[in-house]
Formats: sequence, C-alpha cells, structure tokens
Amino acid sequence: MRRRSLTSSQPRIWTLVVSAVLAAQAPSAPAQVRILEPVSNRAAAPQPPPLPALDVESAGRFARLALDCVHREYPNKISHVMNGDADIEPPHTLTPAFYGCMDWHSAVHGHWLLARLTREFPDAAFAAAARAALDQTLTPEHIAGDVAYLSAPGRSSFERPYGLAWLLQLASELRSWDDPDARRWSVTLAPLEAAAAASIKQWLPDLEYPIRVGEHPQTAFSFGLIWDWAGVAHDGEMRTLLAAKAKQFYLKDRRCPMAYEPSGEDFLSPCLGEADFMRRVLEPKAYSKWLRRFLPEIPARSSASWLAPAIISNRSDPKLAHLDGLNLSRAWMLEGIASGLPKRDGRVAALHAAAANHASAALIAVTSDHYEGSHWLGTFAVYLTTNAGLARTGTRRGSAAAAAPAAAGNPVHGTG
Repeated sequence: MRRRSLTSSQPRIWTLVVSAVLAAQAPSAPAQVRILEPVSNRAAAPQPPPLPALDVESAGRFARLALDCVHREYPNKISHVMNGDADIEPPHTLTPAFYGCMDWHSAVHGHWLLARLTREFPDAAFAAAARAALDQTLTPEHIAGDVAYLSAPGRSSFERPYGLAWLLQLASELRSWDDPDARRWSVTLAPLEAAAAASIKQWLPDLEYPIRVGEHPQTAFSFGLIWDWAGVAHDGEMRTLLAAKAKQFYLKDRRCPMAYEPSGEDFLSPCLGEADFMRRVLEPKAYSKWLRRFLPEIPARSSASWLAPAIISNRSDPKLAHLDGLNLSRAWMLEGIASGLPKRDGRVAALHAAAANHASAALIAVTSDHYEGSHWLGTFAVYLTTNAGLARTGTRRGSAAAAAPAAAGNPVHGTG
C-alpha cells in the first residue's frame, strides 16, 4: 500500500493525528503519516474513533526495539530437543539465523518488523541499520543452519504453528517488496520457507482438533498468517488444506464465550482469532451470518463498551506482559473482522470503536522499559499500525493464486 498525502476530500475515518499514545513527544513539524485504506462511510452510523496510524518517528521507535534484539543472544529461552551431548550448544550455533530476541519466533518476527518498516519508510533514518541487520542474518550459511536444525530428529513440532507462521509472514513480506535487496533475501530465505511450509502441510491432515488457547499454540491466528502467505506465494495446496480445517474446526461454532476471556497470560484472543481467520475464508454475506451466530454480543451501533481492554498489573513479568500483546492483537483482529463484513453491516462501527479503544490502551506500553515485552511487542504494534493483516484482503476471493474451489453448496471457500 502506498503512502498518500492527506486531502480534505478523503474520508476522515482513517484521518489521524499522531497522538501521545504512539510517541512520548510530538514533533514540532507535521508528522509524516501513512494513510491506511479508508473505510467507506456508513449512513446513520456515528463515525468511530480513528485508530492511530504510523508516523516515521514512531516507526523508528519500533525499529529500534527490533534492532536492539535481533542479534542479542542473551537472555534466551530456547525450546530445544537434544539428541545427544553434541546438541549442547549456544543459540547462535543451534539456529545461526534466528537466535536473538529471547526466542526463535521473536527473532523471526523481529526481522519481519524490520523488513516491513523499511519497505514502508525506505528513506527513514533507521532504514540503513535495518537493511544491515537483515543482510547480516539472511545469508545462505545461516539459513542452511536453521534448516538443518528444523530437520533434525525429534524436532517435527518445533515452533509449530506460531513460529513457522511468522517465518512464512517474513517470507511473504520479502516476496511482496519490490526492492533488489528484498529479492535477494527472499531467494536466500527460500529453503527455510519451504521447510516451514512443508512442516505445516505434513501436520494439518493429522490435526483432528483446533487448539483454542490464547498463546503460541493457537491454530486460528497462525492459520490466518499462513493463509495470507499462501496467497502471496501462490500455494493453492496450502489454501485448500486451511479451508478444509476452517470447515472442520470452525464453521459450526456458536456463541464463543468471550465472557471467559481473557485468561491471565493470553496474548491472543481465542474467539477473535477464530473470527479473524474465518473472514479470510468466507464470503461477506456468509461471514455475516456466521459471525452473528458466533459472536452475537457485537452490538449493531457504535460502542466500545461491549469489550473492555485487558488490565496489565506488572509489565516486568514476562507472562503478565502478554496482556499488552492481547490488547494489540485484539485491535487488529477487530479491524479484520470489520473488513470481512458487508460495508453497511451495523456491527462495523462497534468493531472499529472497540479496536481503537484497545489500541489506545496498548500502544503506550510498547517501550524499551522492560525486555520482557520490548523483544516482541514492537512486532504486534507494527502489525496493527501498518494494517498488515488487511493489506492483502483483495486476494482473499477470486485470486489467480487461489486453491481449487470447495464442493458445491459449501460456503467455505478454498479460493484466495
């Protein structure tokens, strides 16, 4: 999506002032902003409050969080199956590409953050350092090391699905970026991208039940990231597998218990994650009906009170700090759900209002104060404020990259 200059003729829903939520100090000159895709105005509905978009200063702040950690080896929390004494090695030896940011998946999505922000702000002051960090990591030798690690005996479930989904999201970002460095990095990453996709494809046919939790194993969130990658990578087989799981796991679901959320260490909403995935798979009319049965409490008026942001009591606790991520991911999921509905659906305003409320509660916490949060929350902030989950919704239906259509009468689509 291209940045556009703001004009008085554009819809004001995404018009925004870069607020104190995103930056502790406002620049004296007008901020350089990225205007998100405008949402159509809706008759007889009040304008929802705007979500914060991303200016170059805030982008730089988020980039610094990733630059501080992508090659910072310690502290480190590895998920490591050892097959013998020879496997007792430091993280940079075990996985030479992605060993920083506390854990493998955070290192992966920290690189996604750097790629995305450099693509969005190519002339920003942080761009050179971000390119250098990506160049340092994405070498054939490093990627071969991570492929070897994933392929070793006993590691078939390594970082599945969450870390592998973020790896595919990084691959998708590089594939979509019209830049000579990005094309070179994409080629370099390809063997690990292929290994991640193969791991998911091998797993999905054997997965009999969804994983409905608020942390890394959740299937719905990762399915959404993988679905988006499959559209960019023209992987119809992956789309077909995911569409089948959407039908098997989620199509008949009713009355998801939002009142039971959040759990104390959630960073993903099980209910909203499922709804955000299903909007990728269903046509708007079918999705509208499904959502009414699945989340009947969404009001048909502009109100944020139906879903309160989570309360965070201690941001220095690595598990309690998950709730800042929950507020960020809820915000983008609510926006995603709204995007999947027909434009004049009465629930859209309430979804936007709740999204803005959650974003305001969470973005202020994305700082360098506590490494427990700073090593990963920047990615969630960037995914939200750059509209990453919505950027490719045009490929959701009717794409040439689509998988084979579902059977007649099946409202779940295997198409892109």
